[in-house]
Amino acid sequence: MQDLFTGQPTLIRGRHLPGAPERAALQHDHERRLAALAGLGAAAAECGIQADTDRDLVVLPEDEVVLLEAAGGPWSALSAAIRTWRRCLPLRPLTDFGFPLLGDNPLEEPNAQLHRIGGGVEAWAFAAVGDASVYKFYLPREEKRIGSAFGFGPGEETALLAEAQLGSYRALLEKLLLIQALGGMATEITAVTPEGILVAKQALGDTLPQGEDMSGRLPDGLIEIPSRFLRANRDHPRLFFLASQPFLIADLHARNFVRGQDGALRVIDLVAAPWPEAAGDPALAAWLARVRADPAASALPGAPDSEL
Repeated sequence: MQDLFTGQPTLIRGRHLPGAPERAALQHDHERRLAALAGLGAAAAECGIQADTDRDLVVLPEDEVVLLEAAGGPWSALSAAIRTWRRCLPLRPLTDFGFPLLGDNPLEEPNAQLHRIGGGVEAWAFAAVGDASVYKFYLPREEKRIGSAFGFGPGEETALLAEAQLGSYRALLEKLLLIQALGGMATEITAVTPEGILVAKQALGDTLPQGEDMSGRLPDGLIEIPSRFLRANRDHPRLFFLASQPFLIADLHARNFVRGQDGALRVIDLVAAPWPEAAGDPALAAWLARVRADPAASALPGAPDSEL
């Protein structure tokens, strides 16, 4: 299939749910994109380029260092890293998605090809008139930040306090990878605009009633965190291991789920961050080690959580 707006290959169209091989391909694309961004950051550092935030790297055009490429060495490596990155995340204007060129906020202008269906602080969601696929436009915010991610600090009554704060492009890419890894609604990353708006694409699902209790209906693979270890300012904080790396995942309320055409509930959004393994609490570190091997391990060895 071809995407309606970019003409590039796509595995998502309307309510269609990709099968296991296609989901594996989507997962690989997310992982490859994160690796390319890390490689670009390392190559820029070798050239002495210091970015205020990773947004400055995310929107680099391919010809940014073409005049310096002949110098060889790290500049040639940087040019190659930019080209690799641009293959993973094309740079495209909003006009490719039917938005007008002018206006203080083009996303607010009438668009004959996209119908707005929702959105909040992080992103605006639209359904394509042509095939009902969902396109999410993640808008950069102050200080060139985007999305949300958890920041960690010591808690007063818990080992850790996790609070959602402005995120980075890497954190947003990790979030979309985690949605895919949790069996959430199939998600592609389509493009980024020169202004830094990240465009993601998801299959369409049916929304759930607002306020519906999700505590017993969360995705498989999530581990409940003992209250003595963490307090978070988002719903249903859970631990999740992705390729042995632990993440905190939360904000799992009803508005962040949809029901797919197969009848299954699938997450479409969340807030996450890599778990701070160097948290400084021996009991927390020991629990983390135990749940790596046994997700049902209790907060303290030999004592069921119900007795603590």
